[in-house]
Amino acid sequence: MNQPWNPWITTPATGTLVAAVEVQLPPAATINAPVLGMVEPDAADRLGCGTVTGTATPWVTGVHGGAGESRLASILMGARSTDHAWPVHDAASGKPSVLLVCRSDMRGLKAARSALIQWASGATPAVDLLGLAVLADAPGKLPKPLRDFAALVGGGAPRMWILPWVESWRLGDTSAGPPGRDYQRFATDVAALTT
Repeated sequence: MNQPWNPWITTPATGTLVAAVEVQLPPAATINAPVLGMVEPDAADRLGCGTVTGTATPWVTGVHGGAGESRLASILMGARSTDHAWPVHDAASGKPSVLLVCRSDMRGLKAARSALIQWASGATPAVDLLGLAVLADAPGKLPKPLRDFAALVGGGAPRMWILPWVESWRLGDTSAGPPGRDYQRFATDVAALTT
């Protein structure tokens, strides 16, 4: 009985490799624009809108009080804080680039989830959402339930950075220089996204 052979894999006589078929996997699914059919959160869970003037690359928006947006804005070149509101700029300036910020506790992650749902539903002003920065709310490793929930919430953003605790910030020392490798890598990523 003749056995069929695949000319792309082996030759009939020698069994040697002839050609390999290159397999390309599709890129990972990401959300980088509002999603049709997404339902916006309740009015109580939405971030407001605030008029901004001037320029920033990017605008840093805290999704709850104490998120750390002003601290991140101080270490990112050209960044400005919008406090806790989506930035609204005049039409001549185009869409503002926005970085959302939250703390890694459950309250902060839930607020980030609401802000991302608001953005994904199209209920925000026209913005270019760069991603979500999650700042550690305490020293040490993030507990598994929070780590898992952060991964779930971060799936709704174009990208997510989980940033470690900085003890000198807790003590009020803002002159200690760059806070570490993770923050330097984060600043480099954001700079690359905004140029």
